[in-house]
Amino acid sequence: MAKMKYEVINREGMAKRAHMETVHGSVETPVFMNVATAGAIKGGLSADDLRSIDTQIALCNTYHLHVRPGDETVYKLGGLHSFMRWDKPILTDSGGFQVFSLADLRKIKEEGVTFHSHIDGARIFMGPEESMRIQSHLASTIAMAFDECAPSHAERDYVEKSVARTTRWLARCKDEMARLNSMEETINRDQLLFGINQGAVYPDIRIDHAQQISQMDLDGYAVGGLAVGETHAEMYEILDAVVPHLPADKPTYLMGVGTPQNILEGVDRGIDFFDCVYPSRNGRHGNLYTNKGTVRIKNARYALDPRPIEEGCGCPVCRAGYSRAYIRHLVRAQETLGLRMCVMHNLYFYNHLMTQIREALDQGNYAAFKKKMLDQLEGDGD
Repeated sequence: MAKMKYEVINREGMAKRAHMETVHGSVETPVFMNVATAGAIKGGLSADDLRSIDTQIALCNTYHLHVRPGDETVYKLGGLHSFMRWDKPILTDSGGFQVFSLADLRKIKEEGVTFHSHIDGARIFMGPEESMRIQSHLASTIAMAFDECAPSHAERDYVEKSVARTTRWLARCKDEMARLNSMEETINRDQLLFGINQGAVYPDIRIDHAQQISQMDLDGYAVGGLAVGETHAEMYEILDAVVPHLPADKPTYLMGVGTPQNILEGVDRGIDFFDCVYPSRNGRHGNLYTNKGTVRIKNARYALDPRPIEEGCGCPVCRAGYSRAYIRHLVRAQETLGLRMCVMHNLYFYNHLMTQIREALDQGNYAAFKKKMLDQLEGDGD
């Protein structure tokens, strides 16, 4: 097992406030991981920008970096931290979600998955060992185990077989990571491994899988295969069922989720880590998060609006006093600066929301904070 310290500081129901120490620095949870798919935030934000908006941890995509520029290239350049000039923790996914999203281009076997690159159609094979080797080359702080993300409403028989294979793959991931972390030439020999709970929308399969992987004494545990077609109510039902069966003294991660409302509900159910493309993607489309709801900056009502995106917001865009009118003009004119401003504001909003969540948990009033925020987020931004 790699070096890691994880300490729960406070609890309120299932919600937990924790401190985690890694080889690349500490993380205060609950935390949102800013998604830097190919080693960068879509929207033109640099590592310095991420530091300026209080980002604690970045998430990079194993599959995309394997395809381009190639994980061996990143390895030769000193790993992702050196490549990106980012000195804080990085989590890399395993490539498993791409197996799900490239359903028409894949073939799954016990050994792993054969699929075709979305860039040039080149044939790629990835199994547990290959995923671990790629992530070791990337030298991320946290590597995710290779899994299959089955469709949320797949047939029960298919899900049972898929989950059993994912469990066998996890054992192979653990063995391969132990081997890689023992090698002198490995950049990050303290790389952590998180396992992934699967089981679609079947609570009993999820619970059984959570109990099995909990016995493997991993560094952390994720709930995967959600936010892929099921309703929010189904997602929360699964979390209510599964999280109590994951180790309470290890970090928990809800993969690919989600909206501010999803995060508030996830924290209430014991989740530490979140990630989602929503803040950057919505920002690039001019949809801006505020504590009073979403501002759709392209709307004509903002053409003469001199106010910042949100009064009192601490993001660099709002602090500099750029007006809604100016940002609307930039977005409508498809100026890169406008997209960058919108993404920066949204990521700051998410990071600051997590700060507020942690403060509420520190003070023991998370339930009241959650209710207040859920009510406010229903607004139209004004």
